Amino acid sequence: MSSIIAALHVAAGTLSAYDQALAVTSNNVANSSTPGYAEQTQTFYAMPFDPVNGSLGGVRAGEVVSARDQYAEQAVWQQNTALGQANQDVSGLTSLQNNFPISGDSGIPAALNSLYQSFSAWGQSPADSNARQDVLNQAGDVAEAFQQAATGLANLTQNTEQQLQQTVSQINQLTGQLQSYNQQILNGDRNDAGLDAQVYSTLEQLSQYVNISATKQADGSMTVMAAGQTPLLMGAMQFKLSCQLTQPADPAPAYPNGPPTAQILSADGKDITSTITTGQLGSLLNLRNTVLPSYIGDAYQQGSLNILAQQFADRVNGLLESGNVSDAVAAGPDGTGGSPAVPGVPLFTYSTNDDGTANATNVAQSLAVNPSITASQLAAIDPGPPEVSNGIALALSNLATPTDSADEIDGASYTQYYGNLASQVGSLLSAATNQQQVSQSALAQAQNLRQQQSGVSLDAEAVNLVAFQRAYEANSKLVSVLDQITLDTINMMTPST
Repeated sequence: MSSIIAALHVAAGTLSAYDQALAVTSNNVANSSTPGYAEQTQTFYAMPFDPVNGSLGGVRAGEVVSARDQYAEQAVWQQNTALGQANQDVSGLTSLQNNFPISGDSGIPAALNSLYQSFSAWGQSPADSNARQDVLNQAGDVAEAFQQAATGLANLTQNTEQQLQQTVSQINQLTGQLQSYNQQILNGDRNDAGLDAQVYSTLEQLSQYVNISATKQADGSMTVMAAGQTPLLMGAMQFKLSCQLTQPADPAPAYPNGPPTAQILSADGKDITSTITTGQLGSLLNLRNTVLPSYIGDAYQQGSLNILAQQFADRVNGLLESGNVSDAVAAGPDGTGGSPAVPGVPLFTYSTNDDGTANATNVAQSLAVNPSITASQLAAIDPGPPEVSNGIALALSNLATPTDSADEIDGASYTQYYGNLASQVGSLLSAATNQQQVSQSALAQAQNLRQQQSGVSLDAEAVNLVAFQRAYEANSKLVSVLDQITLDTINMMTPST
């Protein structure tokens, strides 16, 4: 009788093991499409078989083992970081490119061409008041075009700063979610496959914003680092990032009035900006601190758009101021009635500092037509020698196709220099678009490899489900047989009345 009871005990333990295996398999099937879920496998171990000592063997359920591969996860995070950077690069550079039309029908190129044409028409009729007025009108359009371009870049700068703040907030928010998951794990939910899926799904979301590394600790919690060296999460402790704008002091700024620089600070206030070079956050930092300042300036550079605006305005002003509006009139025999030549006045103005020097990083934004100039004050006469009545007007019209290095910037005409600025944006955008396609493909490949290693195969789970169900049914049948044998044995031992 004792052997039958022992056999029932073995069968019951086996039933329990297969019941757990069925539950794990069902859970795999139910979560096959759950983000971050990794296939779970129920392990078994054999009980000792020693009939002499009453051990009849059997099967017991061991640990549930996850198929998750940390290397595969890290590969996905790395590719997701690269794609996040590429996506943001394309978005930011597309917005930047919109500020540099190159068709010649709008913006700075169109305004410059119209001004050159007005210079040429004035050169043909230097005394024509309508031609002079057209020069003023077209100069106003040039100033407005520079202002619009500068305003567009300033708006893009502000939008980028807002995105930086939002991205840092998103990083902190996702890290906060991971902190709550860590707390649940530390409170005893360490083996919860659903919670594990939430952890890894959140880590994948986080990886698009910044390069991360995550390590599972002995207690089951996650330690997360940004850029390999800045802690974001350790156990139940979160370390938040922050973003600020600051004017650098070392080395001393060449342009103290230039736009400030964006900084990312760790939880202890340390500047970690230089370590954040990838992901969406790295892309935004590069746009804000490197790409945009190359056009609008910062503490250490004037910016190419300001250079173009200032050198063009200075050259036009210099030519006009070197000319005369009218010739000198000699005095009469009695020494009266004479008048000196009337010199030209500058056509353009822009922002200056208190000491009268140019506010170098604000030239394009502040460029305007001299508010005190009138059409009659435009100087067409080149005093020579020899004097040329339309010499200044002709020199101004030659700015379209310069032959004098004084009319160029780095060997290019003003229009060509602008075209170079626009082409630089186009080249950056083209490279970013190509990288975006490469990153999309690389991420898909990494995700496929991860799926092969740790994803749920419904075909394999169907086979497991049938196998475990058959095993469960077989043990159930054994229990039924043992139950019947036990009942028959009891009946045989009971005396008849």
